[in-house]
Amino acid sequence: MATIFSRIIAGEIPCYKVAENEKFFAFLDINPLVKGHTLVVPKQEVDYIFDLSDEDLAAMHVFAKQVAYAIKKAFPCQKVGEAVIGLEVPHAHIHLIPIQKESDMLFSNPKLKLSDEEFKSIAQAINSSL
Repeated sequence: MATIFSRIIAGEIPCYKVAENEKFFAFLDINPLVKGHTLVVPKQEVDYIFDLSDEDLAAMHVFAKQVAYAIKKAFPCQKVGEAVIGLEVPHAHIHLIPIQKESDMLFSNPKLKLSDEEFKSIAQAINSSL
């Protein structure tokens, strides 16, 4: 059975896409910690990020780096934090989160409630900065 991320990549479930290439897909987290919180996933359905081949793992981080720089342009911040947790969805993914302080990365923080228009605007701002 396809994961929710595979279904998003296939276009079966709508998302706020930020970037895509032949191997990877980036879209906004629908329960963001801050504006600009983005997920980077491989198109290949792999549960554990370290089960990716060395080549794909490296390429995923290079893709994530490009997205992170675009996030930083669109949402000025101290840094773009990276987190790999991977327990909530059995599909490898990287969280990219614009941060001003370390506590911005706490997944126990309240999640933002954004409108469809806000999500579209955020995705467009990041995509335009690529």
